[in-house]
Amino acid sequence: MPQSKISTEKLNLYYGAKHALKDITIRIRSNMVTALIGPSGCGKSTFLKSLNRMNELTDGARTEGKVYLDGEDIYGSGMDVTRLRKRVGMVFQQPNPFPMTIYDNIAYGPKVHGVRNKEKLDGIVERSLRQAAIWEEVENQLNRTAMGLSGGQKQRLCIARALAVEPEVLLMDEPTSALDPVSTLKVEELIGQLKGKYTIVIVTHNMQQAARVSDDTAFFLMGEMVEFDTTARLFVHPADRRTQEYITGKFG
Repeated sequence: MPQSKISTEKLNLYYGAKHALKDITIRIRSNMVTALIGPSGCGKSTFLKSLNRMNELTDGARTEGKVYLDGEDIYGSGMDVTRLRKRVGMVFQQPNPFPMTIYDNIAYGPKVHGVRNKEKLDGIVERSLRQAAIWEEVENQLNRTAMGLSGGQKQRLCIARALAVEPEVLLMDEPTSALDPVSTLKVEELIGQLKGKYTIVIVTHNMQQAARVSDDTAFFLMGEMVEFDTTARLFVHPADRRTQEYITGKFG
């Protein structure tokens, strides 16, 4: 049984007076894909962003409870947030490459963290693009702007950019919702390949996608985690009626 990479204990999160997350306790297994499902506004993305303190970028955000990464409380006073976000990378819903070359998009993070050697940077760029299954499509275009890529290529570039700083965890907030079916399939295949090396947490509205790519699934509703189990069990034998209604499309 894989150990938990991330765990939370009675995590509560407030945006001003709004109670956005309520007593979330979960153990996210290492080198597995955990899917977060639930209707819009239920707290999935808020929970995802709490795992690398991205929620703190929102005015009025306040957190109570514990979030552990390898047993260390990420909200503890000694936590270096820059280092935390290096260890826990994030890929957003809309592909957001920097307005610079493909090469510089990937090299940017390593440079920020002190890598200056050109040969080493070249190696990081190639390795990251290969891991993101886009190297063969762009290896002769590295000095071209990333803004000219297709939507699916941009998203895989953003995944490569996240991988370039060698994270341990990859957070993915609806990474295929803006993509066509072919690009979606490529990203899903990529997730399957990456989980051998990374712990992945993905927010998705697509029940079929959650069933295809994840090992564990958590169902969120109105800021609460209603149910958490292996994907195989939760999709076939959900313990809560609301989970079953959501999965079968009868919710609400």
